[in-house]
Amino acid sequence: MTSIDSDFAALAAKLRASTVRVVDERGRGQGSGVVWNANGLILTNAHVVRGGSALVVGEDGARARARVVGRDPQRDLAALQVDARNGLVPAEIRPAAPLVGELVVAVGNPLGLVGAVTTGLVHRSSARWVVADVRLAPGNSGGPLADVQGRVVGINSMVARGLALAIPVATVAAFLGLAAGPEGTRAA
Repeated sequence: MTSIDSDFAALAAKLRASTVRVVDERGRGQGSGVVWNANGLILTNAHVVRGGSALVVGEDGARARARVVGRDPQRDLAALQVDARNGLVPAEIRPAAPLVGELVVAVGNPLGLVGAVTTGLVHRSSARWVVADVRLAPGNSGGPLADVQGRVVGINSMVARGLALAIPVATVAAFLGLAAGPEGTRAA
C-alpha cells in the first residue's frame, strides 16, 4: 500500500466515524447525518427526517433515538439531539468555504451501502451551495462533504444535472444560530 493509499484510508475512517445513518421515525426514509459536536448534536437534511424523531445508527451499529430540535425546510437542514453519546465522534468542521478546484470527499449511506466514500472536485462555492462532481445517491443526503484533511465543508443535500450540491458550513452555522464555529447546540 502506498502512502497516498494509507492516507486516504485514514481519511475515510475519520469521516466514517463521525457519519451516522438516520432513519425517519415513520421508516419512510433514511439518509446520513454528521455528528456536529460532543453534546450529541447531529446535522442532516430536513427532507431526511419529517417527523419529531429519528433513529440514529453509528458506524459501530449502536442505535439511539434522536429528537428533532430544529428544522429549516428552505435551507434543507435539520438538527437532531441524541442523549446517548457513547461512541459518537464529532466531526472536525472547517469554517472557510472550499475553493473551486479543491478535492473533496463525500461519505454516506447510499442505496444501503453503509459508509460509502466518493471523491471529486469543487466546481463552485457560494453562500447557497458547494457544487462538486462527487457521486451521490439516495442515502447520501445529510452526510458530510469534507476536504482532504477530513474537515467538513458542507452537508450533502441533492444532485442537480449530475453534480452534488452541499449546504455550506456557514449556512449550517447560521441555521444553528452560531456566530463563530460549530460548538453551540441551538437550532433555529
